[in-house]
Amino acid sequence: MRAQIPIIDAHHHIWRMTDCPMISGPMVPRLFGDYTAIKRDYLMEEFLEDVRPSGVVNSIYVKGAWPFEQAVEEAEWVQAEFDRTGWPLGIVTYADFTGPDVAATLSRLATIPNVKGIRQQLNWHKNPLLTYTKRPDVMADPQFVQGFSYIQDHDLLFELQVFSSQMQDSIDFVARFPNVRFVLLHGGMLEDLSREGRAEWKRMLHGLAAFPNVSVKLSGLGTFVHRVDPTLVDNIITECLAAFGVERCIYGSNFPIEKIWSDYDTLITTYRASLDHLDESEQRAILHDNAVRTYKL
Repeated sequence: MRAQIPIIDAHHHIWRMTDCPMISGPMVPRLFGDYTAIKRDYLMEEFLEDVRPSGVVNSIYVKGAWPFEQAVEEAEWVQAEFDRTGWPLGIVTYADFTGPDVAATLSRLATIPNVKGIRQQLNWHKNPLLTYTKRPDVMADPQFVQGFSYIQDHDLLFELQVFSSQMQDSIDFVARFPNVRFVLLHGGMLEDLSREGRAEWKRMLHGLAAFPNVSVKLSGLGTFVHRVDPTLVDNIITECLAAFGVERCIYGSNFPIEKIWSDYDTLITTYRASLDHLDESEQRAILHDNAVRTYKL
């Protein structure tokens, strides 16, 4: 009988159509495919209905599809949802580290109790559908580095979303900030499943894992194949464990994006199958304790 380990879902979204142009506007191509099924309000009540039967006891919200200039308003709305429902315990929102007012924005965000970190998506790819930034080497931009330095004033972590082709810039960037907590998103974003692509991805995992202030989030593992693939999930989790160890791997669902192709029970059952060889304390670390510690919940 499987142990009843409490789960912190460390990566999910909620949204209202009125606030999210991606959701309320016309369909545009996205890396996760046809998202007709989630072009609607996805509020905390539905998220709780999705996750509670699987043993999820709380969660961390990661920036949704709000306009970038409304990052503070987004975080305030999510905080109000916590005040109303008790979920989510943590909020990861947005800041533009190249912007002239980033110091002031971070100061405002830091006053919102549940804000724990920032995600500015830095992934760049030759395929425009996979690109979220204007240049692959933004981490080497002195203006970005200077803006990022203000994160240290507020003890906020940074969610690092990059491809393995950006490995060296990522390593150089993390090396500049040994006191900042970094979380590598989506298991390192394995999108190239060729032998060469997998090898480069593994090198990135091990290169970043050499820094003790970097963890990896086991989230969004169906993003590039548009399904829950048990073999792929197992391969990614195995490699992340080999690089980062049990103590620096964190579970997250990326719901409702993954709801496009899966229900929550199928998703978490697939993850659990890949963790079954670990003892109960190790599974609890990945599914609960590491998120609590890393995000300071």
